[in-house]
Amino acid sequence: MTEGSNTAAKRLLKEINEIHKAAARPGGVDSGVLHLSPIAEDSLFSWVAVITSSETSGDSPYKGGRFKVAIEIPEDYPVRPPTMKFISKVCHPNVHWKTGEICLDLLKSAWSPAWTLKTACVAISLLLDAPEPDSPLNCDAANLLRCNDRRGYDSLIKMYTSLYSETD
Repeated sequence: MTEGSNTAAKRLLKEINEIHKAAARPGGVDSGVLHLSPIAEDSLFSWVAVITSSETSGDSPYKGGRFKVAIEIPEDYPVRPPTMKFISKVCHPNVHWKTGEICLDLLKSAWSPAWTLKTACVAISLLLDAPEPDSPLNCDAANLLRCNDRRGYDSLIKMYTSLYSETD
């Protein structure tokens, strides 16, 4: 194990402990993040998350949807950000339909070692209900928003959410 990966492993173990502590507290689960853990006990650098819309008002077109996110962590984490992409199909202006790639500054140029995997997942959850149509990976979804067709956009999102989101 290199020095960088040893530092990353220590940080990840600390994050796991924080996740377990938060889950044990009443109301300790972050809005929008339903699950976050390594995919296996012996695989500290590959994680999976299940996220949902963070919007609690019930107006989100993603309401009821649960989406899996694959997380690959580099050996020099937290200096470099994790690679995060949707495993579940998600129709969203900032998510590539085929690859699941997520366009979010936090996962690229705005990354800081102060961020954690959990806060990155919360940011992705928030992105679901706050799309940025000016930096799209899905031009069709972005164009609906650019044309102010919120009704069409919401209908499209609801349809794809019902078709492709994960179930229990």
